[in-house]
Amino acid sequence: MAISSFRQFISESKNLHMEHLEDSVFNEGSAGVQDAIKFAESVTKMLSGNSSSGVNVTVKWDGAPAIICGKNPENGKFFVGTKSVFNAKTPKINYTNADIDSNHSGDLASKLKVALQYLPKLGIKGIIQGDLMFTASDLGDADIDGVNHITFTPNTITYAVPAGGPAAREINAANIGIIFHTEYTGKDMSSMKASFNPSIRSLKKTSKVWYDDATFRDVHGKATFTKSDTKDMKKLIAKVNQLFGTNKKFIDDLIRHKNIIGEVKIYGNSNIRNGISNMSAEEFINHIDNKMQTAIDVLKTEKAKNRKELVRKQTIGYLSKNSTKLNSIFELHSVLTKMKMKLLQQLQKVKSIGTFIQTDDGFEVTAPEGFVAIDDTGKALKLVDRLVFSRQNFNAAKSWVTG
Repeated sequence: MAISSFRQFISESKNLHMEHLEDSVFNEGSAGVQDAIKFAESVTKMLSGNSSSGVNVTVKWDGAPAIICGKNPENGKFFVGTKSVFNAKTPKINYTNADIDSNHSGDLASKLKVALQYLPKLGIKGIIQGDLMFTASDLGDADIDGVNHITFTPNTITYAVPAGGPAAREINAANIGIIFHTEYTGKDMSSMKASFNPSIRSLKKTSKVWYDDATFRDVHGKATFTKSDTKDMKKLIAKVNQLFGTNKKFIDDLIRHKNIIGEVKIYGNSNIRNGISNMSAEEFINHIDNKMQTAIDVLKTEKAKNRKELVRKQTIGYLSKNSTKLNSIFELHSVLTKMKMKLLQQLQKVKSIGTFIQTDDGFEVTAPEGFVAIDDTGKALKLVDRLVFSRQNFNAAKSWVTG
């Protein structure tokens, strides 16, 4: 099953941020749940062999940092940078090594200098964004199950290819490796609009740059759903529809309380860091109550304490009154997660390159970081095993973040 790539434009502008499929219930309420259902149905059709599913899937490579490069439409000059090229007040656009030294430091500056030296060789016409996979100094070698591999670890995942093969020769010859996934268009930097999955066919070939796009390709049909798989997915979708139908009104009421939604995400992310995917109303109410009480306790005046105490009582009262409904929303979130994981289990059967997590005992096989599903209107949602990759990313030290 070959999934052809196509360009999908989205309404968001630069610094594109995608949400997890299961979090649609918290981000956009009933409209978000409907989007999640549509995505699940479309990807299910795709994995069942229906090429007209109305969805495109791309692979989330675990590269870092994000590199934005191309020609600035305002002056025609080639530049490289991070997402800070779009800073409103002080954009960090690098045309020269001197610009990089002024705007950045450390390992990030070194990698941007390599990008500035070699990416112009691709003949990029507009502006594209990719995840940096390696520079020459990042390449290593390792024995994995008795076979020597060329390796690179841009973030959490270690990518590995058998040494001596054509892929290894290409990687060894390159000074930089990058996966392109986003394109920006506009008359000036401040008005740029982002689109997923740009075509890279027009880019020039050079041995100095190893590059690809993020399109999901299953040319051997390894990810195809069986009839039983399709039946299981339909049951999960039906359960989502049932919970959604029962709780639609409360979902839309809940998301109007932005402070509560913010705390739901903090609580959920905290659970993920601890290896827990489920949420409960009782735990969440205790979480937000303790947090609000702590904030009250540090206040110095009775007036301020009384004002905050009133907000605390109103918030806890609202949540306690609707605890049963809140548990239903958390159940909906859980079923959406199960639905996503069913899709992931199929998509993860296809890998173009070996992926591993380095442990104290050696290399442990892992799946790709995740996938992005893009519908025919340009909306996109992430499909990621958060208990594996989000948890690791929360706790990973990233030397390239600053600058």
